[in-house]
Amino acid sequence: MSKPILRVLAGSILLMASALAQAANWTVTVLEDMTSPALERPQLDRAYLGHPGGPASEGWNLALEDARFELDAAHTQISSKTISVSSLDAARTAAQQAEKAGQQALVVNLPASWVTAVAMAVKVPVINVGAGADSLREAQCRRNLLHTLPSERMRTDALAQTLVSRKWSQVLMLSGTTVEDRVSSAAAQASLRRYGLKLVADRPFKLSADPRERDLANTKLLTSGVNYDVIWVVDADGEFARTLPYNTQAARPVVGDAGMVALGWHAQYERYGAPQVSRRFAKAYKRAMTQQDWASWMAGKALSLAAGSLTKSAAPELLAALNSLNLDGSKGVSMQFRPWDGQLQQTLLLTDGQGVIGIAPVEGVLHPRNVLDTLGADSPEKRCTNRP
Repeated sequence: MSKPILRVLAGSILLMASALAQAANWTVTVLEDMTSPALERPQLDRAYLGHPGGPASEGWNLALEDARFELDAAHTQISSKTISVSSLDAARTAAQQAEKAGQQALVVNLPASWVTAVAMAVKVPVINVGAGADSLREAQCRRNLLHTLPSERMRTDALAQTLVSRKWSQVLMLSGTTVEDRVSSAAAQASLRRYGLKLVADRPFKLSADPRERDLANTKLLTSGVNYDVIWVVDADGEFARTLPYNTQAARPVVGDAGMVALGWHAQYERYGAPQVSRRFAKAYKRAMTQQDWASWMAGKALSLAAGSLTKSAAPELLAALNSLNLDGSKGVSMQFRPWDGQLQQTLLLTDGQGVIGIAPVEGVLHPRNVLDTLGADSPEKRCTNRP
């Protein structure tokens, strides 16, 4: 073999060695709530519109598969494991053990109070893909806590914008009696005030076997005796909301937790590469992709992009990289994590369950910086004291 060829081979070997030396290896733990009925296939098959369904690991794994070429090109590897937990204490302990074992990030599909406990227990980045509670973006926010799932306030703002655009300004609200319903009702009423809509009445409903309370579940009685353009139903359980459309005293549209619902994703969205994403997910997991799946997929995309931009596997650098990303979520816009609450900016899809009938922010809504910040708490409303 001639000397020039030997020199070329030696140079190639040195380049390969240098690339391998720069390779960054990342490890991520996905924490799931094993007690959640959303993980059961029967629950998936009969899930109410907007309710969670399926494990976060499925959207996460799809994202890693999608990013394989880019990760290989950046000489970066991301390995992960999924841990199921059954209580707040178990979630906190698992997070602490993962951090001690060298995990550089956590992806969590947990109830809101568990997410708070996990984020407080570790210093590595925590990406919430399963809890939409506004409290996680406000009083219980953390510097290391990011959110890819839209918040409850983002979803109610999307609906309020749509009502304004359609001139449905008189709103009758029907609210459930659970703690979750009260929180969601407060978010909905904040959105009505933000966009100048009028709440003509707020009536409670209750599903009960007690004959003395049957009027509280009578949709005809609950929707009579007042003039309104639209009915906004707040029902965390979904059972009452599902019976409301086409069963009201006046022929009026229903929005909120039935009728027209605002979601982060719907499998029937047909623009910006969304059909390809939904088809890849359905082919891999034999079910339709939900907004929680999309949130998990976005967590995988964000971590893959951030990790691929770094040569050092360290949590602080990873968090800084995540906060500076511009992300494409196949919804036609460039998205970033908001500095004031860690929430991922995004458009929302309006759906009746059969297809996507609109998007928000709606056309004509303006903002001095980014129209995506018309959904959810804006920077002047900042209620998170743990972020700069």
